[in-house]
Amino acid sequence: MSQIYIPRSLEPVLKKAVKQFPAVVLVGPRQSGKTTLLKHLYGDRVPIESLEPTDVRIAALNDPRGFLNMHPPPVIFDEIQYAPVLLPYIKEQVDTHRAKPGQYILTGSQNLLLLQQVTESLAGRAAVLKLLPMSRWEVDHYPKRKLPWEKGKTVTLPDQPIQELWEHILRGFYPEIVCNPDRHVRLWQASFVQTYLERDIRNLRNIGDLSLFQTFLRALAARSGQILNLSDLARDVGISVNTVRDWISILEASFQVFILRPYYANIGKRLVKSPKVYFTDTGLLCYLVGLRDIEHAASGPMGEAIFENLVVAELFKIYTHRGRNRHFTSGAPRRGPKWMW
Repeated sequence: MSQIYIPRSLEPVLKKAVKQFPAVVLVGPRQSGKTTLLKHLYGDRVPIESLEPTDVRIAALNDPRGFLNMHPPPVIFDEIQYAPVLLPYIKEQVDTHRAKPGQYILTGSQNLLLLQQVTESLAGRAAVLKLLPMSRWEVDHYPKRKLPWEKGKTVTLPDQPIQELWEHILRGFYPEIVCNPDRHVRLWQASFVQTYLERDIRNLRNIGDLSLFQTFLRALAARSGQILNLSDLARDVGISVNTVRDWISILEASFQVFILRPYYANIGKRLVKSPKVYFTDTGLLCYLVGLRDIEHAASGPMGEAIFENLVVAELFKIYTHRGRNRHFTSGAPRRGPKWMW
């Protein structure tokens, strides 16, 4: 039985980028639906080659030029971070046919390393887009809905029972969970966290004690929606402040958290005042703090923080899926979020 496809808000942005740029880089966390999205839009006419299998990866690493000759454009290379050696050779191909758009579509799950390599090899040649877990609008099949303060007709959605809303919060918004209601949520989330720790973290940084990092991850989850105090977090976990900064950058690079800076008319204050931290997916947030049922999640001490995380993460995902890869600030005017360039 084929898996249900739910339209994503990023689709029109991705199509436009493919028509205008010779290369497009689609990044996002594991299981956010990058490959599924590309298969839906281009799978019937553009070959998709995953670089994650060991044999394919070795072939690309040993003979990158020959590998590209075997896979002429247009082509989609999935998980390009496993063979970054291909990027300079892709640059050569792109420069040979600079005016031809849509030659290469690359996907990756590690923002920090991948974007550094893309910047070095494909600067000015590639559009970079992000695909995060689903927004509630996407789950409800309204991917193009307008926000209340935006021009254009908005779609009025029916009120959702609070019980159902909190069920969504606990389950989270990764496509695998949304498209498979019968999936064992806790088992999936446990497997996701373990895979994330064992694969992405080890690739991004050489962290020796993964159990300590997991303790840090849970301590940070308990502070979701709060002012981020690095010293307090470092003391509670038993690590240095510099290590906290480094590990938060890892979580940002792998799309697990994002930082919300306060809004001030003075731009300098926005940059130096303490920010808040939010998790991209509320399901993983609830899993990390040990919440398992609706009553404890909604009425417990973290109920307000989790709901705040939901609202802020929804805005973050909506704007990110429109191709607006910027940080927005809190305390914005009534017209909507204030965006920082």
